[in-house]
Amino acid sequence: MHDTTVLLIELGAIILGLGLIGRFAGRIGLSAIPLYLLAGLAFGKGGIFELSASEDFVAIGAEIGVILLLLLLGLEYSASELVDNLRTQFPSGAVDFVLNALPGAVAALVLGWGPVAAVALAGVTWISSSGVIAKVLTDLGRLGNRETPVVLGVLVMEDLAMAVYLPLLTTLLAGVGLASGSLSLVIALGTVGLVLYVALRHGRLISKSVSSDNPELLLLVVLGLTLLIAGIAQRLHVSAAVGAFLVGIALSGEVAESAHRLFTPLRDLFAAVFFVFFGLSTDPATIPPVLVPALILAVVTVVTKVVTGWYAARRAGISPKGRLRAGGALVARGEFSIVIAGLAAGVATEIRPLATAYVLLMVIIGPLAARWTEPAVRAVFPRLLRPSPAKGGGEPAPAPQARSAMPAETPEGTSEGMTEGIQSPGGR
Repeated sequence: MHDTTVLLIELGAIILGLGLIGRFAGRIGLSAIPLYLLAGLAFGKGGIFELSASEDFVAIGAEIGVILLLLLLGLEYSASELVDNLRTQFPSGAVDFVLNALPGAVAALVLGWGPVAAVALAGVTWISSSGVIAKVLTDLGRLGNRETPVVLGVLVMEDLAMAVYLPLLTTLLAGVGLASGSLSLVIALGTVGLVLYVALRHGRLISKSVSSDNPELLLLVVLGLTLLIAGIAQRLHVSAAVGAFLVGIALSGEVAESAHRLFTPLRDLFAAVFFVFFGLSTDPATIPPVLVPALILAVVTVVTKVVTGWYAARRAGISPKGRLRAGGALVARGEFSIVIAGLAAGVATEIRPLATAYVLLMVIIGPLAARWTEPAVRAVFPRLLRPSPAKGGGEPAPAPQARSAMPAETPEGTSEGMTEGIQSPGGR
């Protein structure tokens, strides 16, 4: 059979399969990410049937998927919102980093994988999935709860930290010397800082220059600009993903909203392709040996994320029950853990199977933790949830919001007007 014919058949089967998998996941109330990963494992290296003709196309689609994930994430925020969030949420972000990155780093060192793998695995266990979390909060009717802005604040801090973490990781993975590595890191961080400054001071001018009433032209200009900046960023060892993220931040107002609507279907398609590609590139036989470390990491980082949420909500004056709900909501890991593992797989090949097993566990545990953390702790430690005497006010400080901000007075348990500000595809 002609190569093009086989390619079309395989691509059609993959895309159709993704649609059916996504529909099934929606019916059972789960994120589609673990099912995409399992599908990739089933039809990749060592699976029940290996796809070959479409491998190169799927690999390119996976790269585009990562770029669109970060572009849409950047479109959710403005530069000023990120700066404000850094000022107000820095303590919570620091606690989040220490508690959740440390287990991954220690695990990599204990397993003998070296310092570069330790940095990569630290990112895998650190970053929560905003997409999974958004869906869970919606399903549980908690988008109007007082602790939800705190959860969103922690997620935004993680997004901002990615702009520094990914250039650092990319530089380490390049394996360059100390002097060259330091120079590359300085260039990378300088590029990030320059783009944030330009976006903060001249964001409206940038948005006006790419604005168009024609959706087709807007799509072409923004997509072309994003791919161009992503390529230049990768050349500077900043990582293509961060380049796309910075493009999203630089756009604001109606342009950002229009671009978000136009790119959402493309993002969902290529993000799904990315997860499948990650599974295709992972040999299922390599997963059983890492199940025990993945399970230990899952248990430890469930606890550390709950502690993170408790601390962040406590700073905002939230009640003990709300603190536990915030902690449980932050547990899920997803797309960015896979993105980080994918970047590191070429140097630290052991990370890919461990990250796959870990994400599969955490995407399943995440919704359960969000639902049952507070009731379980209430049943076992009832005294812990007794409200302490009020010490002057106790009202939570509002967390900086994404462009589609939350309504100021939303009754607890309602969900209107809030999903747009925190959703990302399949999650973060």
